[in-house]
Amino acid sequence: MTIHHHGAVDGVTGSCHELVLGPDASLLIDCGLFQGEDAAPRGGPDQLAIGFDVRRIKALVVTHVHIDHVGRIPWLLAAGFEGPILCSEPSARLLPLVLEDAFKLSLSRQTEAVARYLQVIEQRLVALPYDQWHDVHDEARIRLRRSGHILGSAYVECDVAGHRTVFSGDLGAPHAPLLDPPVPPEGCDTLVIESTYGDRRHEGRARRRERLAAVLRRALRDQGTVLIPAFSIGRTQELLYELEDIIEEGGDGEAVDGLPWRELPVILDSPLATRFTRVYRELARFWPVEARARRAAGRRPLAFEQRLTVDDHAAHQRMVRHLAESRRPAIVIAASGMCTGGRIVNYLKAMLGDPRHNVLFVGYQAAGTPGRAIQIHGPNGGYVDLDGERMTIRAGIETLGGYSAHADRDGLIHFVTGQSRWPSRILIVHGDPDAKQALADALRQRYQAAGRAVSVECPSYDPA
Repeated sequence: MTIHHHGAVDGVTGSCHELVLGPDASLLIDCGLFQGEDAAPRGGPDQLAIGFDVRRIKALVVTHVHIDHVGRIPWLLAAGFEGPILCSEPSARLLPLVLEDAFKLSLSRQTEAVARYLQVIEQRLVALPYDQWHDVHDEARIRLRRSGHILGSAYVECDVAGHRTVFSGDLGAPHAPLLDPPVPPEGCDTLVIESTYGDRRHEGRARRRERLAAVLRRALRDQGTVLIPAFSIGRTQELLYELEDIIEEGGDGEAVDGLPWRELPVILDSPLATRFTRVYRELARFWPVEARARRAAGRRPLAFEQRLTVDDHAAHQRMVRHLAESRRPAIVIAASGMCTGGRIVNYLKAMLGDPRHNVLFVGYQAAGTPGRAIQIHGPNGGYVDLDGERMTIRAGIETLGGYSAHADRDGLIHFVTGQSRWPSRILIVHGDPDAKQALADALRQRYQAAGRAVSVECPSYDPA
């Protein structure tokens, strides 16, 4: 079975994989944007260009709507792709919001032009129920299964003339409050698997709410703001869910001297995240049992009383000034998750130089991003360049690894060995070189111990 890799092989972004179905027919799995150092070698327009013939692509399958998996869809359409866009039902609701933002930032700020683009997207979207087979070409069918990464995320089972290929997309970890964990497929012949955290184990994810509360207490004692860079979709909603639980449990008890938990403002300063959160609430039927029960009991886990939203840019600027100058503790959640742009950058520029404030990372920071620089150099009093300005880091820097939306090494291995029929060929993508190699070594050892044969490969970029 031939697979061409058009991204996410030299790093963790730009996911785009082409499964050949026949002489003139292929299936494209994701079409994502390159970010951080992954984008640097391509530079400018090259990182967005579609370097393969789209005429043979019969359909695009979207595993989930993070920008590193869907961000090049506008350029795929511009290159002439005319097929359907297949995804889960929640992703079909969320994808137009993601691409509307991408269109505005990258292609056009003209309202009419954006509306036309979105109309094309919505006409192409085909929402597929989980766990049901869907024909895509002669003797080829696919099935989407929950992957536990963000709402609507899926791994893709492809059956082509009896050969079963699985694309993992991004696999989630257990104990996510708004998602059920992924269940491995029954078996496959070829597996294309991500490796973001293929070289490490997550710290105790089941106790992450307690760790979050402890970090917040410690940070808020400084009488400043806790800045949380977070992706607008997935991480933001999980944080809101767990912050509501901390506030509900804390009640009238003190979060910090003189300030009870019930009066601690949680500021969501991201119009896009606010829109995503609204859709998450509308899609509550896809939440796991515990989350639905909490909602049924009258709680509002994503829209609690202390949550404040900041919409227009003028209000954002006022909030940045107010929090930078006041001594009232607060929590701010803002995009982007890797500090590459967006409103979080304005908060960082205003607060990184003040030791009263703290930055809390709860997600992966790709190499070459400001988030990675702050995470690495901040604890040592280093600096970061933001908008061409060098900022000395005096704020406190914390990282909670248990909030990763990706499976760790053990979770990835379980996705393979939890199958009743282990794949005989494994292609490892979507990871830094050390992570890919560590996962490859661990899988080879597991197969050897079980007396099974396997080909484990780390493929390279293929523009064919």
